[in-house]
Amino acid sequence: MNKKLRILVVEDEESIRSGLIDVLLFHGYAVDAAADGDTGLTKSLSGQYDLLLLDVMLPGISGFDICNQVRQQDKHQAIIMLTAKNTDEDIVTGLTYGADDYIAKPFSVAQLVLRIQAVLRRSNAVSLADKMIKLDDDVSIDTDNLSGIRDGREIGFTRKEIELLQYLDAHSDRPVSRDELLNKVWGYSKDIDIETRTVDIHIAKIRRKLEPDHKTPQYLLTVRGAGYRLASR
Repeated sequence: MNKKLRILVVEDEESIRSGLIDVLLFHGYAVDAAADGDTGLTKSLSGQYDLLLLDVMLPGISGFDICNQVRQQDKHQAIIMLTAKNTDEDIVTGLTYGADDYIAKPFSVAQLVLRIQAVLRRSNAVSLADKMIKLDDDVSIDTDNLSGIRDGREIGFTRKEIELLQYLDAHSDRPVSRDELLNKVWGYSKDIDIETRTVDIHIAKIRRKLEPDHKTPQYLLTVRGAGYRLASR
C-alpha cells in the first residue's frame, strides 16, 4: 500500500482550518495542523511533510516568515501560500520567499485540490538535469546551487525560478507558451482552467535579477502571441 502524502495546514481561523482538514482527508492525504505561526514554524521545520499549506496572516510569526525560514533549511520543500487578498504585493512576497504557488481567499475546493495535486506532482517528479546556464560572458546560472552571477555579483534564485529557467533553456530554440509552462513547470493538467498569474510574476522577478534593464530584456524575451524564450548560449 502506498504511503499517504502528508500535508501541514497552518491556519488560525478555526472554520477554515477544519474545512481544509476535512477536504484533504477526503482526498486521501494525511493531515496535521497548527493554529499559530510559532507552532507552525516548529512543525514546518521538522521535515515530516510533503507539502506545507501556509496562511499569510497568523498569530505570532507570519506565513511569509515560516516560508522564508523553511526555505533556508530545505530548498525542495513544497509550499503553497494562502493569501487573504489577490494582490501582487502579497503574491510577489510569497514567491520571493520561495513558495511554489499561492491560492487567494476565497477559493473553491476544486481549485485548492488541483493546486495541491500539481505542486505535489511536480515536487515528486524527476527534475531536469543540473547544469550551468550561460547567458553571456557576464551572466551565468548555477542551477544546482540556486544561484547565479551577473557582472561579478552573486544572485539568489528560488527553486521554482530555477525550474522555470531550466525548462526555457531546454527549449531555447522556440518560444514557450504560458500554458505549457503551467503544465510542465507547475504540473497543472492541460485540460483544466486555472486562474493564476504565477508565470507572469515569476518572469518579472527573474528579469529583475538577470536584466540590466528589465523593462528592455535581452535574455528573457517575450514573443508576442507565442510566449517566452530564453536567449542562452
